Amino acid sequence: MQDIFTMRFNEALKNSGMKQTELARRVNVSKQTISDYKSGKALPSIQTLKLLAKNLDCSTDFLLGLSDI
Repeated sequence: MQDIFTMRFNEALKNSGMKQTELARRVNVSKQTISDYKSGKALPSIQTLKLLAKNLDCSTDFLLGLSDI
């Protein structure tokens, strides 16, 4: 079973319509790192989490499962 970050990250990425490659470029990580977030193999650092939320137009609380917005 996927953890809450993995589920929320996948949802936010899908809703953004952004490709993994574009998100990776925007947050300065590799496409493989984004793939690892999607599959639950890795979790982002706090700084990267903030950049992911900004670029996916959601809150860090949403990605962490602390809110539904």
